Amino acid sequence: MSTRHRAAVLGSPIAHSLSPVLHRAAYEALGLTDWTYDRFEVNETDLPGFMQGLDDSWAGLSLTMPLKRAVIPLLDAISDTAASVEAVNTVVITEDGRRTGDNTDIPGMIAALRERGVEKVEYAAVLGAGATASSALAALARICTGPVTAYVRTHTRADEMRGWGGRLGIEVHTADWAEAAHAFDAPLVVATTPAGATDALVPYVPERPGTLFDVLYDPWPTPLAAAWAEQGGAVVGGLDLLVHQAVFQFQQFTGETRSPLAAMREAGRAALA
Repeated sequence: MSTRHRAAVLGSPIAHSLSPVLHRAAYEALGLTDWTYDRFEVNETDLPGFMQGLDDSWAGLSLTMPLKRAVIPLLDAISDTAASVEAVNTVVITEDGRRTGDNTDIPGMIAALRERGVEKVEYAAVLGAGATASSALAALARICTGPVTAYVRTHTRADEMRGWGGRLGIEVHTADWAEAAHAFDAPLVVATTPAGATDALVPYVPERPGTLFDVLYDPWPTPLAAAWAEQGGAVVGGLDLLVHQAVFQFQQFTGETRSPLAAMREAGRAALA
């Protein structure tokens, strides 16, 4: 019988992470009484030592900033999904000690959209150009049949987004942030920006908006998400992404095929409330 029953989230800062709440709720809901999930404040300098100190009780790790890229040289292998965006948010540790990196943000985004009935779109828009935007492009590469327009603030970011598009096999156009209100013409808009960045766009929400995926979850709803919902548009939020990607992590760590999605979502909402 496997003695691997430990998992944790690593990052810096980490105190705000909802991952322990979500994973512990999943263990409780599915009766995995011998599993534990913790959080550890770990930066890039600390990471090699932490990884070296893991014993055979460990099954997996969740990674947040700034470790998603720093962990890659410390792994035995990474999935094609993680390699496509050069970011690992999940490390699975097998019984023989092999450590494989994956990225569950990308399938998490797809699953969150599918839950709202979004299976395919003809074109899309992305607001922002940070790390989450590259994951958004990777998700869109699987569901978007046409081009994606990214609204960015600098020429450097524009070059980066077009570069990601080339790597991911999706046509990416770029436009200046000053034109961001035009994003709302798309049937799917993915907002990957920090809190407050899209507040000035609220007056431009159209009368019949499509679907908005706003990756923020606290505070929620964002002014943009609230205005979008008021106009009858479908809204996918950051908590949706968080719970869907956590389900994939949970299943990889534990080997469970059952989904604890409802328990995770309820626990996440309670924690945010």
